[in-house]
Amino acid sequence: MPRSAVAIALPRAEFNSVQTHLSEAGYEAIRVESADELEALLKQRDDVRVAILDGENDFDGTLEMYGLLHDDGRDVAALVLMPQRALGRVGLGGRAHTRDEYFTRPYSAESLRWRVEAMLIRVENIPSDDSAGPILGGVPVMADADEMAALGGLDGHNAGARRGKVVIVFNPKGGVGKTTIAINLGAALQIRRNQRVLLIDCDTVTGHVSTSLGMPSPRTVITAWHENLVSGVPESFAEIARVHRSGLSVLVMGESPLHTEILEPRRVADEVEAARSKFDWVILDMHPDYGPLNQGLFELADRILVPVTPDVPCIRAAVQFREVAVELNIRDRLSMVINRANSGVSASDVERVVGMPALARVRSAGMLFVRAADEGKSAVERFPTAKVVNDIDSLADRLLTPVGSSGGARPGMRTLTSISGSVRSFVGRLTAQVS
Repeated sequence: MPRSAVAIALPRAEFNSVQTHLSEAGYEAIRVESADELEALLKQRDDVRVAILDGENDFDGTLEMYGLLHDDGRDVAALVLMPQRALGRVGLGGRAHTRDEYFTRPYSAESLRWRVEAMLIRVENIPSDDSAGPILGGVPVMADADEMAALGGLDGHNAGARRGKVVIVFNPKGGVGKTTIAINLGAALQIRRNQRVLLIDCDTVTGHVSTSLGMPSPRTVITAWHENLVSGVPESFAEIARVHRSGLSVLVMGESPLHTEILEPRRVADEVEAARSKFDWVILDMHPDYGPLNQGLFELADRILVPVTPDVPCIRAAVQFREVAVELNIRDRLSMVINRANSGVSASDVERVVGMPALARVRSAGMLFVRAADEGKSAVERFPTAKVVNDIDSLADRLLTPVGSSGGARPGMRTLTSISGSVRSFVGRLTAQVS
């Protein structure tokens, strides 16, 4: 079956870069400069499934083009470039089945490629649906909370039909950036991808999700469940969670490693499973251990992200987890994220030594994350144009795009014992500043 075409209304230099990446994915990119050209293209071709529009340079023209995508019985998905100042006032998460989306400058062509591929996969596999949300000037606008609740969920989707994805962020070594990646990935999906996200801090020992987001003294699951014993009224994770200013729902298991016996693994796993019906994504930031609670949650995961920094202790921990994952029968769900990827060590070296392909690379930007946390924000909110946020965007896009066997095992993987020689060689290439 021929792959879909993409109409692109971007400046020539940007188009050329995006076209290169889309061509690598097997999609035809067609540049249009006006509403008339887009209209002519749509009349000539019925394989145009997504259009990339530039609402920053020519908003009026974009509105006209957007209207054409939905005229005459068409329902072509739109990926619209919007200025930062417009975000929050205009939502492009239309409730037609194509689910229009937005993005902002600066962006990378590679990141845009994954966005487009994710949209095309959804468009090509979702049956027709004539239902659509309210339109203002050709652009869908976000309904208020009451309107969205009436539509079947806070994001306008049918909550009963949703089955969100569970993503775990885990490495058996601490200090590798699990919480940083979990927070900013959740923020990228919530704010920039119009997804509804529940972020759960499962670390009752050193967890700091809530403090990093400026949400001190949250009502924890432990507190809520003890209160439920008295009241007799159970609460779901969605009801216990607090909503951050970004729209991200945040849930903390407990703020003390003591008195955690109420967190019975089976009950926690059941509640996480139930949360799938309320959220598009449930992201779990895990404590670095292999206890019964973590093992129960591993079984639920659609994807387990393994942050790896280019240092020997972290490399060895990741290899250990890879082998443990084989015993737990979850090996195919593991995907490595190389953190502090600009340390001077090549990604291919890390992939070869760990024995796992990298789903994404996140460069070092420690001070940006610290400054954002000081203000109770994610870096995605505080520094939306930073290069490291673009890295997080790319990770979000890869999760939104089915990647087949990218997290699967490679043939000929070595054991932890046999890897020692590679580690000795690898350590010689580490730069002194890597921590």
